[in-house]
Amino acid sequence: MSDRAVARNYAEALFAVGERAGQTERFASVLEALAGAIAADERVQLMLESPRVPKRVKTEVLQRALARHAPELFLRWVTAVVRRRRQGLMGAISREYGSLVDVKFNRVHAGITVARPVEQSLREEIRRRLSASLGKEVVPHFREDAAILGGVIIRVGDRVIDGSVRHKLASLRRQMLGV
Repeated sequence: MSDRAVARNYAEALFAVGERAGQTERFASVLEALAGAIAADERVQLMLESPRVPKRVKTEVLQRALARHAPELFLRWVTAVVRRRRQGLMGAISREYGSLVDVKFNRVHAGITVARPVEQSLREEIRRRLSASLGKEVVPHFREDAAILGGVIIRVGDRVIDGSVRHKLASLRRQMLGV
C-alpha cells in the first residue's frame, strides 16, 4: 500500500473520530500544527524516525508537547499512529485530513498569482467572485510573480485560468506570426 493510501486511511479514521466528537475543525488545526512542527525541526524528525528511540519515548514526547493543545481523543490517535510506526507520515496525513475537511465544508483552495502586491479589499473581491463562480467557499493563496507583467493567474485543482499580460502577449504574438 502506498504512503498516500496509508495516510488517507489514518486521516479518515481521525476524521470519523472528530466528526463523532464534534471536533473536526479543532483536530484539523492541531494536526496541521503538529505536522508543521515536525517538518520545521530536523531534530524532532530524526527522533521520531529513529528505530533506536522506543515507541514509548516518542509517544511521551508527543503527548507532552500536545497536552495543553489537543483533546484526549486526538492524543489517543497519535499514540496509535506511533504504535504502528506511521509518525513519519504526519505531514501526508495532515494534507489528507485537510482535504476531507474541505469536502465537508464545501471549500476549495485557489492559487492566485499576481504581478504586484494586492490590497486586502481586492483580495476579498477576488475570493468572493471565485466563490460565487465555483459555488464553493474559496480559500485563496496569493503569491507575487513580476514575470507575469500584470493580470492574474488562478489555479483551482487542475484548472488554470491565465489572465496574465504575459499570456496575452504570447497569444497576440502567435496570432500575428500565424503560428
